[in-house]
Amino acid sequence: MRIAVTGSIATDHLMTFPGRFSEQLLSDSLEHVSLSFLADRLDVRRGGVGANIAFGLGRLGLRPVLVGAAGLDFTEYDGLLRAAGVDTAWVRVSDTLHTARFVCTTDDDQNQIATFYAGAMAEARAISLAEVGRGCGGLDLVLVGADDPQAMLRHTRIAHDLDVAVAADPSQQLARLDGRQARALVDGARWLFTNEYESALLLERTGWSAREVLRRVGVWVTTRGAEGVTIDSARTTTVAVPAVPAGTGGEPTGAGDAFRAGFLAGIARELTCESAARLGCALATLALESVGTQEYKLVGAELVSRIDRAYGRAAARSVEPLLAGVA
Repeated sequence: MRIAVTGSIATDHLMTFPGRFSEQLLSDSLEHVSLSFLADRLDVRRGGVGANIAFGLGRLGLRPVLVGAAGLDFTEYDGLLRAAGVDTAWVRVSDTLHTARFVCTTDDDQNQIATFYAGAMAEARAISLAEVGRGCGGLDLVLVGADDPQAMLRHTRIAHDLDVAVAADPSQQLARLDGRQARALVDGARWLFTNEYESALLLERTGWSAREVLRRVGVWVTTRGAEGVTIDSARTTTVAVPAVPAGTGGEPTGAGDAFRAGFLAGIARELTCESAARLGCALATLALESVGTQEYKLVGAELVSRIDRAYGRAAARSVEPLLAGVA
């Protein structure tokens, strides 16, 4: 399966605040917030949802096509993505702007406050997905991840015009979309990814009920943090997949992207949705235990072992062929 991953390419500045945001916020003064959090840790890492998902797919043995816009400072990052198995030939490199920046502070309860600077990402709308498809000899699936909103809408429209399956993953950009735009991104998607908060926001933005969303998409996958994921469709009952237990330490940024990479890799290798979700949960836990969205160490045998401990031997056997040789 030839998968194109569209979405942001960014540098992450990840900080840790040794306290709780909730203890600093006054409920009767939220309209006049002026706070500074003194962080005791800073990590600068590669990120961006498109790059993160493509990285995970590449490490799992697929060769995803990354479709996004980066800046003048992309050369080193480009080499690292290529080394991970990502086809970066269709990344647009800006002549004037720097790669996008994601600045995020995480508190002791794993709550996050973040700011995203688009930078070169604004040029993603100039990328022609039709041209990418022709250059790649055809595409089987396009994941439309958080990116320049106009680029997301254009990629979705062209994928449908080309009769290519769409995985809709609007995530952080839902807050910027109006109802018409949100409906356009979701309607007709083969797969829809959200987290719990985004699920509620999606319903508010589209004006649809959950049942109406399910009539318009194939499968809706909702990530629920430590509670795992749920898988819904109009034809079947909800399937709940528990999370793979995580060790201590690490940082949550990028865990959702790793889940998507694992899930889509499973789908590409014709696993069931439930088995694909188990693989996604295992990869998400690896990312959760690491600082940085692409810093996790992926060894196939270790991932199989984690799935065995979390879900049983039969579940582990179902993913062993996919992970054979992954190191």
